[in-house]
Amino acid sequence: MAGRDEERAVLRALVDAHGETYAEEAGITLRDAPQPLYRLLVLAHLLSARISGSIAVASARALHEAGLRDPRRMAEADRQKRVDALGRGGYRRYDERTATQLGEGATLLTERWGGDLRGLRAEADGDLGELRRLLREFPGIGPTGADIFLREAQRVWPEAAPYLDRKALDGARRLGLPQDPERLLTLAEDTEPAVLAAALVRAAIGREVADDTLSRAAS
Repeated sequence: MAGRDEERAVLRALVDAHGETYAEEAGITLRDAPQPLYRLLVLAHLLSARISGSIAVASARALHEAGLRDPRRMAEADRQKRVDALGRGGYRRYDERTATQLGEGATLLTERWGGDLRGLRAEADGDLGELRRLLREFPGIGPTGADIFLREAQRVWPEAAPYLDRKALDGARRLGLPQDPERLLTLAEDTEPAVLAAALVRAAIGREVADDTLSRAAS
């Protein structure tokens, strides 16, 4: 079993090399404001499908570049425009269904919370379980999508932090680290929980990330 110094070294190597959040990779400057929160919701939707993370990120960027960067524009766009943007990002396997779900979700957000996810947050009133339940009301956002959103949103929604879900803990296991969130946060010292979570998820889904991290930590 690795000692605490070795575990800290592994986490430092992981965060230093692979600590970019998915929002950052998608070009989202995350703030507690309507547009970046909506873009994060779309990204979480795309990432939750059985498709590579790089394609999901590229497709989120393509939607943004097509002008579909807020729920009003997303809902008003014809379905083919959404399909075409997803296709430019390489998101072809689920493009028809996803395009429909994005339109339905944008309409739901507009009609129920005025296009502002902060309204959903206020409705949850600090209850993390309720926050997850409300997120899952969006078409295409299941448990995985809600986890993805909250892993990233904890950066601006403190009531969600620290959020290290099962996928993040899978990454810890692959790296030979403890699977207890509190121990991981202690070992990671001053690392933001959102950054730690993203790095651990990258290790969970990418063997090459885990191998690179362990190699760096041993050198």
